[in-house]
Amino acid sequence: MGNVQILLRQHVGAPCAPCVEVGADVKKGTLIATPTGLGANIFSSVYGKVAEITDDRIIIEPAAEQPDEFVPIDESVELPENATKLDMVKAAGVVGLGGAGFPTGVKLNINLAETPLGEMNPEINPEIDDVEEPGKYSYILVNAAECEPGLEHNIRQLEEQCDKCLRGVKYSMEITQADKAIFAIKKKNKKAVKTLMAAIENEENISLHLLPDIYPMGEERAVVRECLGLNLDTTQLPSAARAVVVNLETAARIAEAIDEKRPCISKNMTVRGNIKGGNAAHVFMDVPIGVSVGEMIEKAGGLDKPDEVGEIIMGGAFTGRAVELDEPTTKTTGGILTTYRMPDLTGKKVGLLVCACGGNEARMRVIAEKMHGEVVSVCRCKQAIENKPGAPLKCLRPGNCPGQVKNNMQFKKDGCEYIIIGNCSDCTNTVMASAPQMGLKVFHQTDHVMRAVGHAQYRQLTVSKWVDQDIDVED
Repeated sequence: MGNVQILLRQHVGAPCAPCVEVGADVKKGTLIATPTGLGANIFSSVYGKVAEITDDRIIIEPAAEQPDEFVPIDESVELPENATKLDMVKAAGVVGLGGAGFPTGVKLNINLAETPLGEMNPEINPEIDDVEEPGKYSYILVNAAECEPGLEHNIRQLEEQCDKCLRGVKYSMEITQADKAIFAIKKKNKKAVKTLMAAIENEENISLHLLPDIYPMGEERAVVRECLGLNLDTTQLPSAARAVVVNLETAARIAEAIDEKRPCISKNMTVRGNIKGGNAAHVFMDVPIGVSVGEMIEKAGGLDKPDEVGEIIMGGAFTGRAVELDEPTTKTTGGILTTYRMPDLTGKKVGLLVCACGGNEARMRVIAEKMHGEVVSVCRCKQAIENKPGAPLKCLRPGNCPGQVKNNMQFKKDGCEYIIIGNCSDCTNTVMASAPQMGLKVFHQTDHVMRAVGHAQYRQLTVSKWVDQDIDVED
């Protein structure tokens, strides 16, 4: 194991401040940085010695031996007298492990029993008949969608550690005083669905809701809409629907913090793509936070064709970013996707269609630059809303998209030959309804990733947006 680099900002909020010095001996679970505002405690993920502290990271030289034991949170963090379960989650430094990184102790610090339903228009889908009366109950909604294509570590955890995930959900219900919990999971994950069905068979207030295999069913407001039939606007949090959305792995870490007093020091990951031995998913559980991307790729078998690498992406194909091999992993690292070379668009005029559900304009420009295309036009999906100047775009109705004819006409007018899009499944479907007829060639920002991981490219939608809730998954 090479040096472990633990970033001081790996959560929503301000960077943490180091509370150790260079030369200090650390163990797994030693507190090494604390929040300066909104944030979460950071712990050493390995046994070793602090080699260097910079403005943005703490670098630890690992010891040769790495025992399984860790320092429990009640030994490394000063907990209040008669610490509650919420206190333990906060102390453990748990954040949203689906990629958002919002401090879980802050998210769970709500009494849903006393939270009123916000003003919104119910949007109950006629094909779904199991939606409760809006606002009647409060909920923990478990995001088990594993939304980004190609990733499999959430589903693997549900298959192998369902009991732990379920305990974390029950603790979340207790902390927030939620009436019920719903697991939102794609129907295609039959083994995980059957495992979950067996686990909750006798749980009166815990159920599951099946999702179609389209992107972005794991977006927080999409989970609320699909499970509760309520359409949040772009400024509303799930609390407006009397709900809290918790990622599946986050639920498991909540259980660890409470049952084992284990700090958040490791992450589950999927490594996939241009890897020796094929493009199947390599799932790694409990990877020490701070190991490098390159080390994880080598752990999966190494690059198949190093000279033909297009990008190495940390995160998902839609929302991840291109990184170098020495980039450290963090609490929010879910995927490491290695790709092959991208098409060469030298001399071609390119338009960018920016969507709230995929890469932002800067990411799209990076892709265009790597393809050597000349960007001559930029359009935005008409559902992409900028709540504040410079803030990330939010989709009005994630996964339910209007037509894109107007944008395609603008691209044609601006002389584009190719368009690069980063849209969701439904939005891409609407692009494809008119772009080819206008002579526009389409490259989805995920195309090079999908080729590398063996997934169908995003073009025309071939599955229904809705699935029936018959949970006989024997077929």
